[in-house]
Formats: sequence, C-alpha cells, structure tokens
Amino acid sequence: MYSNVLGMDEAGRGPIAGPLVVAGVIFPKGYSNDLIDDSKKLSEKKREILFKQILNDAKYYQVLIVSEREIDQKNIYRATQEAMEKIANHSKADFVLSDAMPLPHCTISNESIIKGDQKSLSIAAASILAKVIRDHWMNHLDHLYPQYGFSKHKGYPTKKHIEALHTYGLLPCFRKSYRPVKEMETIRLF
Repeated sequence: MYSNVLGMDEAGRGPIAGPLVVAGVIFPKGYSNDLIDDSKKLSEKKREILFKQILNDAKYYQVLIVSEREIDQKNIYRATQEAMEKIANHSKADFVLSDAMPLPHCTISNESIIKGDQKSLSIAAASILAKVIRDHWMNHLDHLYPQYGFSKHKGYPTKKHIEALHTYGLLPCFRKSYRPVKEMETIRLF
C-alpha cells in the first residue's frame, strides 16, 4: 500500500545523563531482515553489525541528538515527540510509524504502535541506530570522566552512578530536571 514507511524510535528517555537520540528509517518496499529486532533484545556485538547493515540497506535514515539542556527545557516526552515530528516532516515518507509516541504535529499520516520495536522492522532498525549512537556517546563521556562509569550504566540512575554523582558532583551532561540531579542542585543552594 505505502512505498515509503518511516519507522521511528529513540534511546535515552530514562537516563539522568547524556542526550536523547531519536532515529528514523525507511527501507525499500519488500525489504526483510530476520536479524533486525528490538535493540534491547540484541547483544552489543549484534547491534554494531546490524547498525552498519541498516545504514547500508536503508533507503533513508535520519538521526537527531537532543541535548540535555533541551530535555530540561521541554521535558523528555515533548523533546522526544518534537524530534520524531521533525524527522517525519523532513522525510520523504508517505506513512509514519512510531514506537508508542503520538505525533499530533506530523504532517504525514501516522500511527503510534505500542511495542512497535517488536512489531515493525523499520521501528526496530531505528531503535538499533538510536541505541548504538547513544552508547557510543556515553562511551565517549566515560573516556572523558572515567570515575562516573558511563560506559557501564549508560547514564541510567544505578546505585553506583548515584554514588559517583554524590562523590564527584555534577557535570554538564547531567539532566538538571531529573530528580537525583535536581536534588543535588537543591542541596548546593543551602
């Protein structure tokens, strides 16, 4: 029915540090690849291999990186939604699928699918692109600030990450609107 179906997903809504990464992918009509799956179900090694394959096989792809500052200004939900709408509205898609994100300002017919990364090949591919790029970003932060352990927790608020936050303090990559970080900001005021 549609020739250019854009699938979109994100990585990094829950972490207290690092950016949000949103990706969109259009495959040629009839494309199939049994190895592409929800990025959370794949090993890092498989994601890396599929990342290159997706970039090679996709008819179109786009990735947006949303800064911590923009997340703090808009809130994570709206920042994700706006990034997806931007990708969709600038693509050559004739239909858009998103992973559980309604897109009210999308100018193209679209559908939000719950667990879309398990039901749509293009959404799953977008989840892989977003996850790999975000993981690389967090590995870079780990190189810059090894005491925080970013390569292990990827910015999620694990016990060790919160301990590092309290021991070493805030960095520019922390999301100031997220509770553990916000609490640190409040403590500093007194």
